[in-house]
Amino acid sequence: MNNGFRSRLAALVRKEFRQLLRDASNMAIGIALPIVLILIFGYGLSLDVKNAPIAIVMEDSSPTAQEAIAGLSLSPTFAPLPVASMHDAESLMRDRRVDAIIRIPSTFTRDVAAGEATVQIIVHGAEANRATIILNYASGALQQWNARRAERLGSAARPDALPANGAVSSEQRMWYNSANTSTWYLVPGLIVLIMTLVGAFLTALVMAREWERGTLEALFVTPVRPVEILLAKVIPYFCVGMMGLFLCLAAARFLFKVPMQGSLLVIVFASMLYLVVAVGMGLLISSATKNQFLASQLALVSSFMPSLMLSGFLFDLRNVPVAVQVVGRVLPATYFMELVKTLFLAGNVWPLILRNCAILAAYAVLLLGIARAVTRKRLD
Repeated sequence: MNNGFRSRLAALVRKEFRQLLRDASNMAIGIALPIVLILIFGYGLSLDVKNAPIAIVMEDSSPTAQEAIAGLSLSPTFAPLPVASMHDAESLMRDRRVDAIIRIPSTFTRDVAAGEATVQIIVHGAEANRATIILNYASGALQQWNARRAERLGSAARPDALPANGAVSSEQRMWYNSANTSTWYLVPGLIVLIMTLVGAFLTALVMAREWERGTLEALFVTPVRPVEILLAKVIPYFCVGMMGLFLCLAAARFLFKVPMQGSLLVIVFASMLYLVVAVGMGLLISSATKNQFLASQLALVSSFMPSLMLSGFLFDLRNVPVAVQVVGRVLPATYFMELVKTLFLAGNVWPLILRNCAILAAYAVLLLGIARAVTRKRLD
């Protein structure tokens, strides 16, 4: 890197920072709006489920045990998956391929006869509202079976008194969200929205404004090269995006008491990687449209709204049509959303971390490469 490149880049970056700070609307989008999003989504939003995948571990295959869990198969809330052992079920839970584990112990039939049977229900608690619904429906299915069984036996036991007269009780545990609050699920996802807002939306808007005002045409008649222009645009908004990240981390830790099970360094690194992706998307949109209105609308439709609706922030993608799932899996935000929530609530699951970081790195190289090709040092 020669001295000329460094001096030109430093001058351009200083210009970008001055312009960023001079325009109050930029700071409103970059700083004020993330704070509003943190408060709105952290305090004002709760969610809801169907077709939840659950692992069924049948250590007792007797007719009594089969009848006890039959209600789960008939409920639209569940998609039961028979599993051979608890070890396999726990692996599926860690990989987030199932939302719950229902375990029928080997002594179930004998314990039912003795009036002290227990069914173990383990629920993935990263998504608190979903976990609560699964827990309630699973317990309700057992209570219904108990009521039917009590009627057949002519028992006077109440359906809600599960341990009485040969009934079944449930042992309930919540994994990854012991507080059972949707805030633990939503606040980490806000990092994705804020990175997208600052990286894609704000960058696209500001870059398109410069095309309209002729600022870039003025730069084109100087010795400045396109790559230097792109770097100068990336650096200030990258810094604003990192400010938004640290606001989210501070709010998660001190305001909403969200635990951070994974490495902070990995969270920061993954966020930086996604922010480069978002900035590349904003540069590409603005370079292609060269119009503020079109750039803002395209950035909203192609980046922020899909990140909000189709990345897994609000809705589980398994509950939507296959075509929508395909669109969701194309979005870079989907992989960052999965990554950041896992890091916050489950810890360092390295196969998932490495896979999603590799995908985000590929998106970053692709988008910045296309933006570099579109932003040519010439006038159209």
